[in-house]
Amino acid sequence: MGLQIPQSQLICGDAADEMSKLASNSIDLVVADPPYNLGKNYGNNIDRKDRADYREFTENWLGECHRILKPGGSLYCFMGVKFIASLYVLLEEELEMTAQGWITWHYTQGMGRKRGFSPRHEDILWFSKGSEATFNLDEVRVPQKYYRKRNNMSGANPGDVWQFSHVHYCAAERLPHPTQKPEALIERIIAASSNPGETVLDPFLGSGTTARVAQVLGRAAIGIEVNPDYLAMATARLAEPFDGFDSVDPRRARTSRDLPKTAAKA
Repeated sequence: MGLQIPQSQLICGDAADEMSKLASNSIDLVVADPPYNLGKNYGNNIDRKDRADYREFTENWLGECHRILKPGGSLYCFMGVKFIASLYVLLEEELEMTAQGWITWHYTQGMGRKRGFSPRHEDILWFSKGSEATFNLDEVRVPQKYYRKRNNMSGANPGDVWQFSHVHYCAAERLPHPTQKPEALIERIIAASSNPGETVLDPFLGSGTTARVAQVLGRAAIGIEVNPDYLAMATARLAEPFDGFDSVDPRRARTSRDLPKTAAKA
């Protein structure tokens, strides 16, 4: 009998409302890419709220995330610069979650500016419910730049600055969604902070990247998306054959320098 692939469940609806229907302490990992409140058009809604409404919206869905996460479960949340500091305080002080990391996703291309520095990164906050959290370092190591005897030659910790290219608008993998995230970025999160057979939730599913990666990695996925057109897009994506992720960490291709002959042959 072959390995049974966990089933994905995709739900059309409001994130907080739909999460309220899930059992407490039932989710191992939440990967959230919520609207940044920058006025983007998401088809059936525009991401533009006043500050008080946006904070209430954020508190509602984050409160549900905290409730449904298992003790030791992790939340990774993407956020833009306008709200990242407030989000950190909300998670640490109001929800009393444990800060595990502040990750910078660096991309090499972006919108140019004539005044000020052009943005080339987004931030990802990693918090856990309780002080302990799953972290599978061996699943996400990258090759060492230089060989050193004391180094673990299965690879180095990738650090908290990640370089992944955007899914460019001209790429074959690009779907008609304004904030599609690269699959390899999500792969690192899921591989590091969950185990095969566990359940990963994305409350803002969008084009379906989290559900797709979870499926490939043998996790059960629950995806919630308010736009039915995007949900149909994500559903179709799950049915496609897998032939590799749409992006990679460029360090994956390097060979460690100064390898001794015995290590090089191994």
